[in-house]
Amino acid sequence: MQRFDVFIIGGGINGCGIARDAAGRGYSVGLAEAKDLASGTSSWSTKLIHGGLRYLEHYEFRLVREALMEREVLWGIAPHIIEPLRFVLPHHAGLRPSWLLRLGLFLYDHLGGRKKLAATRTVDLRGPLGAPLKREFAKGFEYSDARVDDTRLVVLNARDAQRHGASIRVRTRVTGARREADGWTITLEDTETGAVETVAARFLVNAAGPWVDQVIRSAMGRNDAHNIRLVQGSHIVMRKLFDHDRAYIFQNADGRIIFAIPYERDFTLVGTTDRDYTGDPAKAAISEEETTYLLDAASEYFETPLRREDIVWTFSGVRPLFDDHASKAQEATRDYVLKVDTSAGAPLLNIFGGKITTYRRLAEDVLGSIEKALGAKRGAWTGEAPLPGGNFPVDGLGQLEAELASLSPGLSKSTRERLVRAYGTDALAVAKDGGADWGRDLGHGLSEREVAWLVRNEWARTVEDVLWRRSKLGLRFALDETGPLEECLRALVARERSPGLAAE
Repeated sequence: MQRFDVFIIGGGINGCGIARDAAGRGYSVGLAEAKDLASGTSSWSTKLIHGGLRYLEHYEFRLVREALMEREVLWGIAPHIIEPLRFVLPHHAGLRPSWLLRLGLFLYDHLGGRKKLAATRTVDLRGPLGAPLKREFAKGFEYSDARVDDTRLVVLNARDAQRHGASIRVRTRVTGARREADGWTITLEDTETGAVETVAARFLVNAAGPWVDQVIRSAMGRNDAHNIRLVQGSHIVMRKLFDHDRAYIFQNADGRIIFAIPYERDFTLVGTTDRDYTGDPAKAAISEEETTYLLDAASEYFETPLRREDIVWTFSGVRPLFDDHASKAQEATRDYVLKVDTSAGAPLLNIFGGKITTYRRLAEDVLGSIEKALGAKRGAWTGEAPLPGGNFPVDGLGQLEAELASLSPGLSKSTRERLVRAYGTDALAVAKDGGADWGRDLGHGLSEREVAWLVRNEWARTVEDVLWRRSKLGLRFALDETGPLEECLRALVARERSPGLAAE
């Protein structure tokens, strides 16, 4: 039986962040994810690293301050998948007054010790920044946050955890967890082969996101587990709505805000909604009501109304917020809550809530509990160490692209840009390993060599893994274009399962 110091249930951003931190401190770590990495809440975010401007109205000052501080930390360790983004907030005369916006943005600028990100400024929307907007919006404010490739952030944390010795088991379901005085006995099932394995751990972390209560109930036999409030957030992706590189944040009459964000070069991401959800989190889908809400809310500001026929993709996910009994879904706390249970023997830590921006701080808090239970090893380290591919300056993407062009001149400029923004310095390593020929183009710049890298290094197995979670090329592939990719994946996965085939 394989034995671990720490075992983690859940391969989202919190689980993978904890695995990375714990493995880097010298603990033996195992992690099981029932599906693919980031296949739940972590892939359905608004793709932002942000402090949460609207949380100031709910007096969540500690959460906002921690998130603001994390923006530049995360940018520094992952400059390939995180980049600064300027947001334009038009002043709507019928909603929040100008002085309140100024006050909120002053706090936003100063709560988190901003150093590299640009400060807030007042902008004249009668110029280029207001060109897509209705003429009534003449004044606004511009402030800084950052965008992130959320699913790649999860995968990079998992890769770094593995590099430090963690055992990352994807498509592996936890079917039972038996608590004993000195540890846990955990039963695992490989969802592809049906193989069953039992492992042991001294400390168990339940980071199952929307399924955290379900894990407590089913795997641990606790039928009284009701700790989270499921809140659905949905987004629509439109054909490009404006030409400049800023994002918009729009106030709505119901007190909520939505974003309109430049996305994947040719699109605009609009979202999000907030409504309570019941049912299976895996089946969450945008409703007609939510679609209408997002189209109408954005059309309140844009000169050209948004049309349903211009929607190219929608996605919807469920946030597992800690149930603080707030009256409205939008008012429920976005802060995380950690609960350690040692009442019946070996320690169990359950995670409720959290934001992608604060995942690293959450992991450090979890490690504090692990250290108390198992004894301290090494100190905190994740704020300084780059994630895989992120070992270059925050302003170094242009240089990386130039180096990739020199190594692989046959790649198109758009493909080179995508590769360095997905893989950072790893894109150069892949180019050096295989020479100038990247193999067959499977469509839209996706090469056989890149897919082989994803299968070998990033647990990719299916078309969906590659086109939606390791990239967003799904926005460009038509359904009848995926055949060559499916064929390539079948061959690569077969070789991974039977290494001897590679020599034939």
